Amino acid sequence: MTRPTLRTEFCDRVGIEYPVILAGMGPVAGTGDPVATGELVAAVSNAGGLGVLGGVAYSPEQLRNEIRKIKSLTDKPFGVDLLLSPNFLFPKGREAVPSAPSRDKLPKEYLDAIERIAGDLEIDLKEAPGDEEVMGAWIEPGKSWAGSQIEVIIEEGVPVFASGLGTPGPFADELKANGVTILSLVGTVRAAQQVAADGADYVVAQGTEAGGHTGRIGTLALLPQVMDAAAPTPVIAAGGIAGGRALAGVLAIGAEAAWCGTAFLVSNEANQPDLQKDRILAAAAEDTIVTRLYSGKTMRNVSNPLIEAWEREGMAALPMGAQGVLIRDLTHSIREAGRQELLMNAAGQTAGMLTKRRPAAEILEEMVDEAAAILGTGLDKRITTA
Repeated sequence: MTRPTLRTEFCDRVGIEYPVILAGMGPVAGTGDPVATGELVAAVSNAGGLGVLGGVAYSPEQLRNEIRKIKSLTDKPFGVDLLLSPNFLFPKGREAVPSAPSRDKLPKEYLDAIERIAGDLEIDLKEAPGDEEVMGAWIEPGKSWAGSQIEVIIEEGVPVFASGLGTPGPFADELKANGVTILSLVGTVRAAQQVAADGADYVVAQGTEAGGHTGRIGTLALLPQVMDAAAPTPVIAAGGIAGGRALAGVLAIGAEAAWCGTAFLVSNEANQPDLQKDRILAAAAEDTIVTRLYSGKTMRNVSNPLIEAWEREGMAALPMGAQGVLIRDLTHSIREAGRQELLMNAAGQTAGMLTKRRPAAEILEEMVDEAAAILGTGLDKRITTA
């Protein structure tokens, strides 16, 4: 069967067949492994899209190993996503990373609120062990250093780098000198102008519909404004794109590709517990909520009683890093109690249109087929001449 042709300049630049990019989704709650591991990355790339590894929680050596695993699973192009938030950056050669604030340095009213929430949820609050993962905290030396991770990306010949937070400025010249294409995610027009000026080859405009860390502006409002503000830097669309109709829509607006996360969260290859996949499949569009609970930054999740209890407290979240320390004991205790439904379950508003688990290739192929049909034969029927 002949496959549809759906190509943009971005496809030609990075050497892929279709303008669909797997979001480089990061760590699963309670683990150091990302949702977008090598298996999912390779599955998307082999199907004609661009798989992107969620690399933020990997040490440089772990990152190198996962990149090599991807290479063993596909000969197609792929990318790596890192967070370039200030608390993941420090000068090369530095031996120690600034640590997150200790629990006893946090405001008492916040600690009291966590105790109230634990009581309301009937969670026996226990102290987390020293090696427990902390969302948004400073990462221990050797575990995540954006500088050395960038070196691994260059040494391993990864063709695409994506920055999920922050600006690629500190590394742009070195990446470009080694032929790496830079994608940079933003949620505002101002941030789009900044990353374009700092060397991004493509700005990824992500609307609030997206799962995980996200902004406040809807995709259809944000995308054309970013296209105007970032020009001549081309733009990729993100947020609310889980099917062919949305893909066709953002391509019609002028996006070079679509950055898709939630659609692949329920794929067979996604490194996501069955419970969390099932909660996404069961969610309606209105069942996700943007909260700062888990990391201190705005993050869209499938709602749960823990998020609801935190929001009822009416407290502003602590900064990224400190917030992770604040909830560390609580999330550890939740896991110990087997209450997995209370853990972080990032997903976008498109959860309401997802109905089943299936291979990533099938998800991508259906998306491309539907978009090609709309763009190739559907839209012209709406054009009339006087």
